[in-house]
Amino acid sequence: MLPAALGLMLLLACFGAARGNLSRDESQPTTSDETVVAGGTVVLKCQVEDPDDSSLQWSNPAQQTLYFGEKRALRDNRIQLERSTPNELTISISDVVLSDEGEYTCSIFTMPVRTAKVVTVLGVPQKPQIFGHEQPIDEEKIARLTCRSSGSKPAAQLRWKKGNKELKDEGTEVVEDPNGKTFTVSSRVEFRVTKEDNEAEVTCTVDHESLQNSERSTTQKLQVHYKPTAKIEPHPQYPREGEKLQLQCDGQGNPIPQEFLWEKEGSDAPLQLSSDSVLIFPFLNKSDSGTYVCTATSSMGSVVAKYNLDVSDLSQLPTPHVHSTPAPPPGPSQPISHASMATASSFTPAPIQDASPVPSTSSTYHAVIGGVVAVIVFLLLSLLIVLGHYLIRHKGTYLTHEAKGSDDAPDADTAIINAEGGQPSGDDKKEYFI
Repeated sequence: MLPAALGLMLLLACFGAARGNLSRDESQPTTSDETVVAGGTVVLKCQVEDPDDSSLQWSNPAQQTLYFGEKRALRDNRIQLERSTPNELTISISDVVLSDEGEYTCSIFTMPVRTAKVVTVLGVPQKPQIFGHEQPIDEEKIARLTCRSSGSKPAAQLRWKKGNKELKDEGTEVVEDPNGKTFTVSSRVEFRVTKEDNEAEVTCTVDHESLQNSERSTTQKLQVHYKPTAKIEPHPQYPREGEKLQLQCDGQGNPIPQEFLWEKEGSDAPLQLSSDSVLIFPFLNKSDSGTYVCTATSSMGSVVAKYNLDVSDLSQLPTPHVHSTPAPPPGPSQPISHASMATASSFTPAPIQDASPVPSTSSTYHAVIGGVVAVIVFLLLSLLIVLGHYLIRHKGTYLTHEAKGSDDAPDADTAIINAEGGQPSGDDKKEYFI
């Protein structure tokens, strides 16, 4: 059955070709359909094998003669003669508009034969526009965007991308423009946004045959508001007793946190509430030990970051050694001064974790002080020894001036005389009045 059908179709095709050859008229003008983009130039070419000593002419869709041989018949500077011979008449129309579309007829002036061909004018789509969410959108909300392009003929196609990822539209709408010739095309997309979509580029591109391998597109950047995050950074990174310490509450988010509340766990009153994210300790000491809480707040909510500061007594600790390997977990006799940080959402607080102990050079200060004290003690002891030695060498009986007027005064006078007599004697004793 199938071979018989194929044979019949082949027979009909041969018959049609033979009939065409038989009906071919050498005096019949030949031309072709043309397609042109609005604003471009179209060339109309008409040829005939036997013009019978007559002239070719072109007419527009309104049956107005454009050219009769070499003669211009219609005053339109857009229409120009390209070539005129007994067998050919070629003209061009520049700055084509949509109203130029229609059937153009080539005919032989003295004969009733003519050929009509269609000129199709393509409407160029305008650059697409994106509407919706010109203002920031909160994370986890649904973004709804609309892309629109007018002036296409036939109707254009629109496609979406977010970054390098294609987006499937939710529907396309085609509406005829008021001129009755071109169309406006609209396309919609919907998707849920996350904080990763902040600053993401959404692109709408129009595809149309009039663009000739080029494309027109519009890009819109998304602005996504999301909850803040925060962490506390110490400066210096490893705080030591006696040094200045700054705690920086680093708040991130969109929008960026503008209010920072500093508190110390166990304290009733807040330490600081301002737009300043820095808490300063001019001179770090043991009383500063504790857990410090920074609450960073933006229009999207609040987040809590915690920092644990432990300043230990240095005078009872040996000087630690610095190792390049990670330090062991803090023990009862290890940390000189150590701190730890933890960040938690205001909705789900995170646990506090201690950082590794940090060696300190503060014990050097105590060693210097101890050395100074030792020198002072040594000098005092030396002074006492010298004074004692002096007193031993100058021992004797000492009488006050009041004793001179007492009953023993003669003895005192005798003692003075003996002292001044200068009689040498190894057993004599010298007595003085004081």
